[in-house]
Amino acid sequence: MSPGRGDVCLPTVVSCVMDDFGGDVELRRLIDRQAIRDVVSRYCRGIDRMDLDAVRACYHPDATDEHGSFTGTVDEYLAWIGRLLPRYTSTMHLTGNHLVDFRDDTPDLARSETYGIAFHRSADPAPRGNLTTGFRYIDDFARRDGVWRIARRVATTEWVRVDDAAGWWPVPEGLRTGRRDRTDAVYAPFPADPDPSA
Repeated sequence: MSPGRGDVCLPTVVSCVMDDFGGDVELRRLIDRQAIRDVVSRYCRGIDRMDLDAVRACYHPDATDEHGSFTGTVDEYLAWIGRLLPRYTSTMHLTGNHLVDFRDDTPDLARSETYGIAFHRSADPAPRGNLTTGFRYIDDFARRDGVWRIARRVATTEWVRVDDAAGWWPVPEGLRTGRRDRTDAVYAPFPADPDPSA
C-alpha cells in the first residue's frame, strides 16, 4: 500500500521533520495532532466563556472564517460573534471525531475536520432561541514560528434542532454553574503544590 494523504510517514515529509525528533516522524505527527486538537478545544472554551481574546489566539492574524451566515476576516468574525453570543444565557460546544491530514509537501500545513454539537440556551421563551446544532469545523492550520493556529475555517451546519423553552429545567440552587467570563472556575489559579514532607 503506497502512502497517501494523512499517512504519518510520507517520504515527502520525512526530510522536512527528521531533525526535530531524530527521525521519528510518527512522534512529530502525534505532537502536531495534539497541538491542533488543543487549538480547537481552546476555541470552544473561548466561545462558551465569551472570552474573545482566547478565541482570537486560535487564529493567525490574517485568518478568515466562513461561519453560518458570516464570511470574513478573523477581526470581523470576532465583532460578529461578539454581538451574537449575548443573545444566549449559555452555550456549550462539544467536539467528537477529529481528523488531521498533513500536506504532503510541507510539515507546516494541515487540514483538520472536527465534528461537534453545540447547545444554545436563551432567556427568550420562544423555541427559536433554544437550539442545538450539529456542525463540522473544517480548518486549514498553519504552523508559524513553531505555533499551530487556524489560517482558514469553514464551519458547516449539518442539522438543527429547536427545543421548547419549557423543556429546560432550572439548575438547582447551591450548585456551581459555568460563568461566561473570566470568573469561571477554569480561569482560577492552580492551588499551591502540597508540601510532600508534611
